Amino acid sequence: MTDLSRDEAVARVEDLVATVEDDRMPVPVREIWVFGDVTLGLDPVERLDVYLTKDILLGDDDDTDPDDLALDVEGIGETVRADWAAEYPEHVRTNASGYAAPEKCLAAHLVDDDEPVHLEVCNASFDDNVTQRLEGALARENYENILDPRGACLWVDGRRSEDAFQKLRDGEFVLPTLSGALEMLGAEPDVAVEAADAVRRYRAEQEGATVRGDVV
Repeated sequence: MTDLSRDEAVARVEDLVATVEDDRMPVPVREIWVFGDVTLGLDPVERLDVYLTKDILLGDDDDTDPDDLALDVEGIGETVRADWAAEYPEHVRTNASGYAAPEKCLAAHLVDDDEPVHLEVCNASFDDNVTQRLEGALARENYENILDPRGACLWVDGRRSEDAFQKLRDGEFVLPTLSGALEMLGAEPDVAVEAADAVRRYRAEQEGATVRGDVV
């Protein structure tokens, strides 16, 4: 799939939010943010960047017995909901250890493989994870792991921000350059420029749907 027009990108975000509202998710989702190109008002949008704040599943909250499922996957009922896996077995995904991976399951449920969409999934809120990731990236000089801080919260605990959606449609968010945003968060000016370049290069190398999970 090629770039999305701005209208297509915003419509795609609206569809994604509606899916989270209407469908049972593999884990509880608390917040939905967008960041990067779509938040900056660019047209077209090369990649649609979406951030999901999820809860860590500490035991399942339904009565489905994972042993009754015809799925040879560890972690169902522990890391992802068993009733979700029973309803959407085609979206069950695992990590390298063979355990059900919440971030991959969310991506499979929400995004088609060929869409230019990137999902960031974490138990922490967007603002908290931006800070954590930046601190870690600066300490290790591994800048491609930085999370673009120029984000907008569209949905929290089942409630949409209609004001944020309207600003997104109209391209009314006023945001700095990526290097400027990183500098505002504490990066030295020359480091902020280098880090922003690394983030852009990494992003340009991605194709199709991608997902990154994080625990803070």
